[in-house]
Amino acid sequence: MNKVAVLLAVYNGRTWVDEQLESILAQVEVNLDVFVSIDLSTDGSWDYLTEKYSSYKNVYFLPYGDKYGSAGKNFYRLVLDVNFDDYNYISFADQDDIWYANKLQHAIETIENKNVDAYSSNVLAFWDDGRTCLIDKAQPQTAFDYYFEAAGPGCTYVFAKKLGTAFREFLLSNKSAQDVTLHDWLIYAFARANNYKWYIDAVPGMRYRQHSSNQVGANISYKMWVKRIKLVNSGWYRKEVFKLVKLFETRFYPLRGITNQRNFKNSIMLIPFVFKFRRRLRDKIVLGVLLMLNLF
Repeated sequence: MNKVAVLLAVYNGRTWVDEQLESILAQVEVNLDVFVSIDLSTDGSWDYLTEKYSSYKNVYFLPYGDKYGSAGKNFYRLVLDVNFDDYNYISFADQDDIWYANKLQHAIETIENKNVDAYSSNVLAFWDDGRTCLIDKAQPQTAFDYYFEAAGPGCTYVFAKKLGTAFREFLLSNKSAQDVTLHDWLIYAFARANNYKWYIDAVPGMRYRQHSSNQVGANISYKMWVKRIKLVNSGWYRKEVFKLVKLFETRFYPLRGITNQRNFKNSIMLIPFVFKFRRRLRDKIVLGVLLMLNLF
């Protein structure tokens, strides 16, 4: 059976992490080890988890005590500190989701059958009140979508060792790469920019918990739309795109003109190419409007 290194980032995770860990340890048809990095927490996560799971032969805890401050920084720490040599695949895991028992098996079969290097998928978002909603990220990839969005929630990512090793080397040789806020966006951009093949599956492999502490979450509610509009208006989105354009140079002239400040001339140049920048039609339209209003 394939051996998988599951990288689990935790921060104040006691409320939900047991369900997540139990669903990871219940994965079928794979051998796996779970590597846990706990950001400096205030809820006793370290003491609780180490006391409960240290006796498990396939659960490992990275040294504790540093403050990373974001999920992205915590995952970068995991990629840099975990040795991938003995594994066929690497998977990201958040602290609060619930995986279906065949999540990893299905992802690996898909990678091998489609001859790709990395996999992500749709998810079934769920709330404590019983509501559920399919989050669809499986639209066809476009020429430059990786500069403008991730491949979906990072907790669905499964990728081959060669990609994981190459991504670690990239992080080591490009210190500014860790300034990219979202780890899942960065590794997707790295993979696409370096001609690794990535498949986005329409079949959900997990339940994606929604709550007030989600760093990103499902973009389907009024509050989440307001949150994301505020992020765009603050300049955060453009600055993240600019970081990726600098890291992964492109010959496509309109993208090369992006700066970390709003630029109406550049925005106008980008408008004709919005269909190359996002996967979903709705998102292409929204980005086009933002560019026309010079709000990107």
